[in-house]
Amino acid sequence: MPSNALPRRLPFGHSRLGRAIFALNLLSLLVLMVGYLEIAQLRQGLIHGEEDSLRAQTQLTGEVIADVAAEGAPEPHLVDTDAAVILARYIPRGQRARLFDANGNLISDSYAVAEGVDVHDLPPARKSGAPTPPDKAAQNASLRAAAQNALHQEVMQALAGQPVVKRRLNEHGIEVVSVSYPLRLVKVVLGVLTLEGSDIDKTVAWQHWALVPFIVIALAVTALSGLLLNWLVSRPIQRLSAAADRVRLSLAREISLPDLESRKDEIGDLARSLESMTTTLWRRMEEIDRFAADVSHEIKNPLTSIRSALETLKLVKDDSAKERLMNVINQDVHRLDRLITDISNASRLDAELSRDQPKKIEVGALMDDICSLYRQSRREGEPDVTFTRRVAPANAYVDGREGPLGQVLRNVIDNARSFSPEGGSVRVTLDRSDDLRLPLRLRIEDDGPGIPEDNLETIFQRFYTSRPKGTSFGRNSGLGLSISRQIIEAHGGRIWAENRLSASGEVEGARFCILLPAVH
Repeated sequence: MPSNALPRRLPFGHSRLGRAIFALNLLSLLVLMVGYLEIAQLRQGLIHGEEDSLRAQTQLTGEVIADVAAEGAPEPHLVDTDAAVILARYIPRGQRARLFDANGNLISDSYAVAEGVDVHDLPPARKSGAPTPPDKAAQNASLRAAAQNALHQEVMQALAGQPVVKRRLNEHGIEVVSVSYPLRLVKVVLGVLTLEGSDIDKTVAWQHWALVPFIVIALAVTALSGLLLNWLVSRPIQRLSAAADRVRLSLAREISLPDLESRKDEIGDLARSLESMTTTLWRRMEEIDRFAADVSHEIKNPLTSIRSALETLKLVKDDSAKERLMNVINQDVHRLDRLITDISNASRLDAELSRDQPKKIEVGALMDDICSLYRQSRREGEPDVTFTRRVAPANAYVDGREGPLGQVLRNVIDNARSFSPEGGSVRVTLDRSDDLRLPLRLRIEDDGPGIPEDNLETIFQRFYTSRPKGTSFGRNSGLGLSISRQIIEAHGGRIWAENRLSASGEVEGARFCILLPAVH
């Protein structure tokens, strides 16, 4: 990211860190949802599997009973003892089978045949003085009656000739799977075999325990996401805060955390922005220190000259010498005035550039107005200023600030006039450049002695005051070109100096070039 570019602001969907936080928190919820759905499907699968198993077992056992325990013709019936033996042999432990005759009367019960006994936990012992618990005899009787009624209806439906599969409550109020299968011999229904499966409540309880691994996984994912968020977000922010405190306490010049700056998420953006900010601030502070030192040095020079002239003035008796000393004092006063004015402009430049809103400016019209003012105020012997336009007005617009841009043009023209000989001229041209990004070009040419090759870049430094012999020293502060470059770069353009050469290679003068981006 360029140092002068603002960090990008991403919507949530494009934020890597936001997506990571959302995904880690959503993952634990998804684990629980998947576990719940799996348990629900497993519960139904267990119940259906129990029903299918009981149906097949009841059908097989019923056919065996119909074949082995039936006798009599032409009206066959079931033999109780034979049927009881078959029930005891074929019904597995944990299941209850009951055999009914053709009238719905109970013939045999596997619990009675196998001497099975229902086992239930006793209630806790009642403490002394505790209220007597309600009698459950009536409640148990009601449950038994309801269970017998439901069983009777099931048996009567099976006697109609079709198997019946139901989930109902037994005598203890426990939901069970029940299958009633009609016993047939040829086309005669001999009775009904009813087989009850395992306790559904136990199956559901087992399913609840089956959900425990999913809960543990969800908790582990949540804990891991918390640790990752602490590692990826909280700790880097704490490190950035500590680094900022070190800069605030002057223990470090800038925030530099390479491992964080290499990250491709918002933390990396923040680290890079903070480093760029502190680097820029520190560079600005150094520039301010150097500027203050340069100002102090530049102001001391004319003050020293004025003090020396005043001290000498007391000792000089010749009027012509006094006049020369007064001229020196006058020049130094003008130099101080120009210097203080330029220093004031330079110190306010950043604030003015940030405060003024840019607007579309036609550079040709601005340049024509400035050159017209120079022509109107020109004195005898001063260089003439001419302007040549080679770009149509519609193609000469820039997005900028009129005041600072006018200051640049005046600074460069003043500099060119100060180096031009008496009777010379300053030529300003607006044309197009070969740079597609900066298509507008301003050229300011003079007939002066040119610029030494070593100083083509240093003339844009603050307080550069080298000038040809015979030039009035108080007319330059050394800040004009430095301010001009700062303004042009703030508008996204470029400014540089070069020498004009003749066909024989001799220097004929200086040329300042300004490139600016155009807007339509």
